[in-house]
Amino acid sequence: MRCVFAGTPEVAAVSLRRLLDSRHDVAAVITRPDARVGRGRAMQSSPVAQLAESAGIEVIKPASLRESDVLDRLRELAPDVAPIVAYGGLVPAEALSIPAHGWVNLHFSLLPRWRGAAPVQHAIWRGDDVTGASTFLLEEGLDTGPIYGSVIEEISPTDTSGALLARMAELGADLLVDTLDIIETGAAAPLPQVGEPSVAPKLTVDDARVRWDVPAFAVDRHIRACTPAPGAWTSLGGERVGLGPVGIVDDELEPNAQEFRLSPGEIRAGKREVLVGTLTDPVRLGLVRPAGKKVMLAADWVRGARLDSHVSFDVEAGSA
Repeated sequence: MRCVFAGTPEVAAVSLRRLLDSRHDVAAVITRPDARVGRGRAMQSSPVAQLAESAGIEVIKPASLRESDVLDRLRELAPDVAPIVAYGGLVPAEALSIPAHGWVNLHFSLLPRWRGAAPVQHAIWRGDDVTGASTFLLEEGLDTGPIYGSVIEEISPTDTSGALLARMAELGADLLVDTLDIIETGAAAPLPQVGEPSVAPKLTVDDARVRWDVPAFAVDRHIRACTPAPGAWTSLGGERVGLGPVGIVDDELEPNAQEFRLSPGEIRAGKREVLVGTLTDPVRLGLVRPAGKKVMLAADWVRGARLDSHVSFDVEAGSA
């Protein structure tokens, strides 16, 4: 089938690569405009744009899909279908009606659970045991369209959102191409979503601030959900400290764990480990990033910072 692909980040580029290797024809790619990235704030095109350009495919970078010249170009391209993965912008009704078979969205959850921009992060944060990917017919509602197919993936106790999303991108790319194959045969019959929906809005920097007055398992999930983006953090004396995944001190596995009882946010530094108190068991810090410095081991940070005994991270109540 003749396709116009829409997507922006690397997880979408995985699907585009798979589509380019399939029997389907990618006539053009739609992606978000170039953006400033990195410390130098240099302008850079999206991973999807870079891949499309290297393959000699037309790249369209509209500020909005409502622009009349973009809609006209879509009509000229006359796609059979428009696969879309993590595009990052709204598709208006005028654009939805252009492809003969509509827009087929690959979404990284088992819909209707976790509709929205950050399904993988919310699945980890809220303690789901499994997640998945779904292909569905795009509508004007937020991820509400009928489903073509899905794949299931278990969530490991150590998964970060980055690691889980990387696996889901590969599984989802196969699902997307399989869905297009079935649509081409005329046998596709998308089914309405069934179940109680939940919403997964994009996580902000404020959302990524770690609370210490919650159970250790909640701290662990929160940090893994925010790794690598937007990046979990806490503060010490008003200075921000970035946090990587932590380990939980387990009473059953560690006979001396009772010795490590700490108040929420309290830091206890040993020669080889740094513990922080939570509402329940302490957690062991892994990598940290002090303000203005590079990522380092927590023990190295504590030695360099020369922290006083009984010092604590700033504790701020909020939603967990």
